[in-house]
Amino acid sequence: MPARPRRRAAAALAVTASIGLFASACTGQSDGAAAADDPNAKVTLTFWHGWAAESEVKAINDSIERFERAHPNITVNAVGDINDDKLNQALRTGGSKGPDVVSSFTTSNVGKFCSSGAFADLKPFIEKSKLDLEKVFPKTLLDYTQFEGKRCAMPLLTDAYGLYYNKDAFKAAGLDPAKPPKTYSELLSYAKKLTKPKGDGFETLGFMPNYHGYETTTEHYLGSWGPSYFDAAGKSAVASDPAFAAMLTTQKKMVDELGGYAKLEKFRTAFGAEFGPKHPFHTGQVAMQLDGEWRLGMAVDAKAPFDIGVAPMPVPDDRAAEYGKGFLSGTIMGIAPRSTKQNAAWELVKFMTTDTEAVVAFANGIRNVPSTFEALDSPNLNLDPRFRTFLDIARHPKSNTPAGAVNGAAHLNTLQDFALQYEKGEVPDLQAGLAKTARQIDTDIAKAK
Repeated sequence: MPARPRRRAAAALAVTASIGLFASACTGQSDGAAAADDPNAKVTLTFWHGWAAESEVKAINDSIERFERAHPNITVNAVGDINDDKLNQALRTGGSKGPDVVSSFTTSNVGKFCSSGAFADLKPFIEKSKLDLEKVFPKTLLDYTQFEGKRCAMPLLTDAYGLYYNKDAFKAAGLDPAKPPKTYSELLSYAKKLTKPKGDGFETLGFMPNYHGYETTTEHYLGSWGPSYFDAAGKSAVASDPAFAAMLTTQKKMVDELGGYAKLEKFRTAFGAEFGPKHPFHTGQVAMQLDGEWRLGMAVDAKAPFDIGVAPMPVPDDRAAEYGKGFLSGTIMGIAPRSTKQNAAWELVKFMTTDTEAVVAFANGIRNVPSTFEALDSPNLNLDPRFRTFLDIARHPKSNTPAGAVNGAAHLNTLQDFALQYEKGEVPDLQAGLAKTARQIDTDIAKAK
C-alpha cells in the first residue's frame, strides 16, 4: 500500500497516549441495544479513512459508489488522509462535522479503541444482521478486531508479511531461486552468501536484521514464532514464554554474524525512503527483505532490475512444520460512538467488510490481501501470481498477530525498546532483561486501567 505509513514504535506510542486523552469522553451503546435511527432514511454519512495516494483514493471511492448504488438512500462523504491523531480528536469532540464511520491502520490500538469506547460496540448490529463472523473471516482477523470479548471493529483488508528475495542475486551466489530459505538458520546462511563487502561496508547485504531496518520490528519477527504475549492471568509473558528469548537470540546472531550492529547501522543510513523508489530492496542494496504484501507492487512500479521472488518468512528451526505462516495485520472499520446515524453507518461497514464483490474489487484496487474466506478464494482477484503467497499466509492456521492491550501498542513499544538495547550488546543478561520488561509492561497496563 504505497502511501500508507507503517506503524513505528515512537509514532504508535504517541497515538496510544493521545487515545488516553479521550477514553472517558466517548460513549457507545453500553446497554447492548442497536441505535434507533432508521437505516432506510435519506442520510449523508461522513467516512474518515487514511488513504491518500491517487490510486488508493480512487479504489475507496469506487467502493463507495458501489455501496451508494446498492443503498440509494445513503450518500457517503469520504475524507481521506486521516491519521489516528486526527481521528482521536474528532471522536473526542463529536458534533455534526465529526465522522460517522471510521477506519484505522493501527490494529495494535484496538484494545484501547474497544475498552475506552472510542469505537462503538458492534455486537447489536452484528446480531441484528445475523452474521456468523467465524464463517466469514479467518480467526486472526477476528482476534485483532475485538478486545476482551468486545467487538468494536470489523476487518476491512489484510496485511500479510513475507520474504522478498532477489532471484538474480540468488543465481549469482549459487543459490537455487526456486528454494528460498525456510528456517532462520537457512536465512542466515543465505544472507552470508548473498552479502558482498565493499570497503568497510557493503555493496550488497544479504538481509538487514536491525530493528531500525524497514519492517524488521519485534512483532513482525515474532510472527514466525507466534508467542503468547500474555499469560492466563493477563500478565506479560515476554519473560515466561521462551519464544521471546528465542527470537531475540536468533535476531542478535544475525546482527553479529552479518557485520555487527555499528556496521549495519552505518550501511542503513545509505538507504532510500521506505516508500520511495530507492528502497534498498528495489536498488539491490539488500537481497532479501521482510515486508508486507504492498512491497511487490511497489518494487514492480519502481522497475526493480531483477526477478523478484516472494515466499513466507522463515520459521524457527524447531518449527519447520509450520513454514507458511506469518504475521498478519490490516485495516479496520468501526462506527463513531457519537454518530446519530449508526444503523446507516453499519450498512456501510457491513458492505465494505463482508460483501465479496466489494472486498475483492477493493483488494484489486489497492493491491492488498482480501479479508473474507470467499474473497480469498474469488476467481475475480486479478493480482500478480506471486501475490498468491500472501493469500496463503492469510489463510494459514498458524498465522498470528500480537495480543491487544488496554493501553494499545505500549507493550509492543516497550519490548521493541528493550530489543534495541539487546541487539546493541547493552544487555548482559537476556532473561533478567526480559523479566524487567515484563514488569514494566504490567505496570503500564495497571496504570492504564
